[in-house]
Amino acid sequence: MPQVLPDWLTPQQFQQAVKEMRAVVGDKWVFYEDGPALRSYRDAYSTLDDDAFLPSAVVAPDGVEEIQKILKIANDYRVPLWTISSGKNFAYGGPAPRKSGYVVVDLKRMNRIIEVNEEFAYALVEPGVTYFQLYEYIQKKGYKLWIDPAAPGWGSVLGNTLEHGVGYTPYGDHYMMHCGMEVVLADGTVLRTGQGSLPGTQCWQLFQYGFGPVLDGIFTQSNLGIVTKMGMWLMPEPPGYMPFMITYPNEDDLFAITEAVRPLKVNMVIPNGAFTVGLLWEAAVKTTKAQYSTAKGPLPDSTLKKIASDHKLGMWNFYAALYGPKPMMDNSFKLVRDALGSIPGAKFYFDGDRKGDPSWDYRVKLMRGIPNMTEFNIVNWVNGGAHIDFSPISPTRGEDAVKQYEMIKTRAHEYGFDYIGEFAVGWRDMHHVFQLIFNRSDEAERKRAHELFGVLIDEAAKAGYGEYRTHLAFMDQIAGTYDWNDGALWKLHHRLKDALDPNGILSPGKMGIWPKHMREEKA
Repeated sequence: MPQVLPDWLTPQQFQQAVKEMRAVVGDKWVFYEDGPALRSYRDAYSTLDDDAFLPSAVVAPDGVEEIQKILKIANDYRVPLWTISSGKNFAYGGPAPRKSGYVVVDLKRMNRIIEVNEEFAYALVEPGVTYFQLYEYIQKKGYKLWIDPAAPGWGSVLGNTLEHGVGYTPYGDHYMMHCGMEVVLADGTVLRTGQGSLPGTQCWQLFQYGFGPVLDGIFTQSNLGIVTKMGMWLMPEPPGYMPFMITYPNEDDLFAITEAVRPLKVNMVIPNGAFTVGLLWEAAVKTTKAQYSTAKGPLPDSTLKKIASDHKLGMWNFYAALYGPKPMMDNSFKLVRDALGSIPGAKFYFDGDRKGDPSWDYRVKLMRGIPNMTEFNIVNWVNGGAHIDFSPISPTRGEDAVKQYEMIKTRAHEYGFDYIGEFAVGWRDMHHVFQLIFNRSDEAERKRAHELFGVLIDEAAKAGYGEYRTHLAFMDQIAGTYDWNDGALWKLHHRLKDALDPNGILSPGKMGIWPKHMREEKA
């Protein structure tokens, strides 16, 4: 077992705490000895060494009562915990804890779908419920409802929502579509947010607010409580669905695409989570870099043009969909065609035009709520492929899209990496996701990727672009960029942490939020 424990915790105390946790959940659900079971909780894609983010133990409770007992033990011994829902977040840190010496609390056994209500189109789920599981349940029941999955369907519905994840249907802003949480605080208190705090409530999953301050947000991307249940609104199956893709041949078309799509999104002509996807993101789903070049460094323009030609792709590829009765979709599409089709070189593709094309097929599924795992093919772009996602927020404005693209591409090329990115277009913003694909077995390349990521954080923040989510290794750096008014927001986060979790046992360091004694130690 990796014995890298906090200064205040002796190995004997840690062993006793683990022994007591074992008595709560049973031998089968505690992993303590160093070996494959424990090491399966490492971050498989980390830019750092394997042991940088490796738990000293793992406990997997099944239910609120077991969580409460584990919290009591952790408070008694001041054992730091790290809570995960299913541990499948391999873009931003996987199931690993912030540092060695933590006990991972794995909620995968809490995988019950408590309710799916077809009349009001919602689900109430536990943390371990995956997109695949919820989708299959709805299909088996024959409900006319769609879910909104993240790209990897094996992820947790609740976990992705808490991390501010996005999807591909009109319900793509997952936190916006949540309704009601059950939360266990560090002292074991169980509370329900919104209408759930009213005994005998009839509206917990129907109305997001209750009476008084709305607290749901403080339990997202935080370490202030353990969310054990969450309501999610589902999309009623529409009478029609029209997915489409538009390819654009030129790199500098990004400006015009972004300017054209903004009014379509703000006015909800395009209602779903639309995406402007770079060439290599699309290509990496179905091919590898080695098929085109064995040279080191980013691919030259001549090779990019060859890839585009071979796969009928543009330098930019725009995906969206329309939903509803056919006359309504036809009318909306006229506006789409006039705006996005007016850019020279635009070529439209519809259902049936790209049969057998995996990059088309998986996005068409996602935009109609069918989870899959196809996007993970991208990590095979290079040998020993791993990835870490850099994702600054951008206004839906051509000038900003180009500025971010040029900034990230230039730095990526400088460090020897390809630009593999996409813009997820929301109502008024875009999540610009740059997949930094690197060979994890190459130590020098791994170190270059780590350095590049840190440089991008600082440059983006200096230009006014903040990250919305990040890898464990960069949480403090990004938290430090949100420093308006002498860091007033993070000072409030720390005040909340000290009040709700005085022993600092819940995920210390999550999103740069540390308990008081660890802040003092770091200082």
